[in-house]
Amino acid sequence: MTIQEATNQQQWDDFLMRQRFSPFLQSWTMGEVYRETGQEPIRLEVREGGEVRGICMAIIVPARRGKHLAVPYGPVIAKGVSPAGIVQHLEHIAREQRCLFIRVSPFWPIEERIDVSKAVPAPLHLLAEHIWHLPLREGTPWQEKEVGTARTQETLLKEMRQNTRNLIRRAKREGVAITHSEDPIRDLPHFILLHEETRKRHHFTPYTNAFFAAQVRHFSSRKECTLYLARYQGEVIAAAIHMHMGGETSYHHGASTHAHPKIPASYLLQWTAICDAMERGDHTYSFWGIAPEGVTRHPFAGVTLFKRGFGGELLELTHCMDIPVAKKYYATRAFETMRKWRRGF
Repeated sequence: MTIQEATNQQQWDDFLMRQRFSPFLQSWTMGEVYRETGQEPIRLEVREGGEVRGICMAIIVPARRGKHLAVPYGPVIAKGVSPAGIVQHLEHIAREQRCLFIRVSPFWPIEERIDVSKAVPAPLHLLAEHIWHLPLREGTPWQEKEVGTARTQETLLKEMRQNTRNLIRRAKREGVAITHSEDPIRDLPHFILLHEETRKRHHFTPYTNAFFAAQVRHFSSRKECTLYLARYQGEVIAAAIHMHMGGETSYHHGASTHAHPKIPASYLLQWTAICDAMERGDHTYSFWGIAPEGVTRHPFAGVTLFKRGFGGELLELTHCMDIPVAKKYYATRAFETMRKWRRGF
């Protein structure tokens, strides 16, 4: 078994899409998004007998609190493959780049946690760790079951919270129209305008507009991204960016105006995206992150009830972990621990 720099996009993505979980944040395309926005991707692959058995993409984060390598939802490894070799390679790269630590946020169910040598629980999470998802078929890889027949729209509607179902129907009665953009780059300003309004309303730190543009441009050119627009009386009042990979559709970014608070456009938008995913033959619709049970001061607290209302299941992931590579890491750790205490999560 060898570990080396990856050079073949087709083989990388083919391996990713064959796995039980296919997080688009570990796709080759996502690496190009990071590159365009000033963070050079580091791509490692595990090979055995010429076959790819694992992949790991990391990026260098020049944070003021401590330069580090970040691994978003990776590594992705086949059953029976240890992450130890990948971690050793990342440690070597981290030292070369004068990083203080490696922050690994794996897409591994918590009950299937894999021990990683030298790793300690990170004070802060890097990505969502409580994933709310909707199985679109009877049995999905996420449930470790063989993918079966497609579920029906009628079944999904019955399993929703009654209020969610009613709001979807109400949006239709009010004349809300949901479309997917034929030219996402041209229509992206609609999303950015609404996203800025949403940011001011909910006081969160946003991605940059350059990041949105790079992500939509790179993924939409491969038919792996959809920009949805919800219009009411001719005005775009909600928008969302969805990603598609390996039989999974992920609701990645959303935004809306507060100018029409009684028009439930976002409910119909989500239902439209779910129906489209079913038509594509996807096995899973991921709403991305929700707040943990009982936690109110959390970035996803405001959208948790909305997402859970569509029905579905919780996938709890292994907590983010840090691998220290320099003594100065512990100063960063103390700072982040205090930051976590002040935030309340």
